[in-house]
Amino acid sequence: MVYNTPSGWSVDFCSRRAEKELEAMSVEIRADFGRIVQLIETYGLDNVHEPQIKHLAGKIWEMRMRGRDGIGRAAYITASGRQVVILHCFVKKTQATPREAIDLAIKRAKEAGLL
Repeated sequence: MVYNTPSGWSVDFCSRRAEKELEAMSVEIRADFGRIVQLIETYGLDNVHEPQIKHLAGKIWEMRMRGRDGIGRAAYITASGRQVVILHCFVKKTQATPREAIDLAIKRAKEAGLL
């Protein structure tokens, strides 16, 4: 569901599958995700920078969440109409973002007709 936000930006998931990936993360990581979403919806994506978001590859970016028990990432793409679409959520276990995570995000973006 898309809501009217002060900045005009909204955040949504490409599928229930991506939403479930976030739900499987710790409470702290999910809370940090919510904080980043609130920043985007309040101030606009153009005004949110590192450390909250970072470019991954091509049109794929990541939200960077932290919790006491680990690091989470949410790969996303922007769609028309000032919409951020979450493609893949995962717990990061290595320094670099795994290529498999980026490839899965790209695959889901293509499936959703966003690439």
